[in-house]
Amino acid sequence: MFTRVCFVVVLFTVPVLAAGTANSGPQVGEKVPGPFEPLNVTGPGAGKKACLYCRYGTYPVVMIFAREASPQLVSLLKRIDAATAAHEDDSLGSCAIFCNDAERLPEQLTQLAKQSSLNHIILATFAAAGPPRYKIAPDADVTVLLYTHGTVKANHSFKKSELTAAAIETIMADLPLILTQE
Repeated sequence: MFTRVCFVVVLFTVPVLAAGTANSGPQVGEKVPGPFEPLNVTGPGAGKKACLYCRYGTYPVVMIFAREASPQLVSLLKRIDAATAAHEDDSLGSCAIFCNDAERLPEQLTQLAKQSSLNHIILATFAAAGPPRYKIAPDADVTVLLYTHGTVKANHSFKKSELTAAAIETIMADLPLILTQE
């Protein structure tokens, strides 16, 4: 009997440990914590601190918190940028807030936007810890919130190197969750 108990414990704990994803940001069903003012690097308020949460209001939003611009993240940004353009009639908004204190980050993001033709997603910077009320986990390399009407419909959080092509497909597959009318 002891063997069965150990096996059951292993069976239930291994998937949680093996997943390795970070628990970061507001979770599905929770309200988005509200205003914060990152430095907008691209978009209409480029060069100024302005609230992206306020900008989008109750519209559908893909809000990404990231630590650095890995090739996988750039791939995600391109996909979200294209989706934002394709769903302009749905008022889809998108932004990526880089939580990183690197001094040259704004210039690097400006270059990234130009090189990658990111014309619809707003890139911004914020202190490394992220907005306090958003509770971005320190071990989360990327946190993707999909929300509408202020309520999180999907949350995808990844530790370093966990954002893969398959994970990007999963994120994109959740886009209809915020585009459907409630």
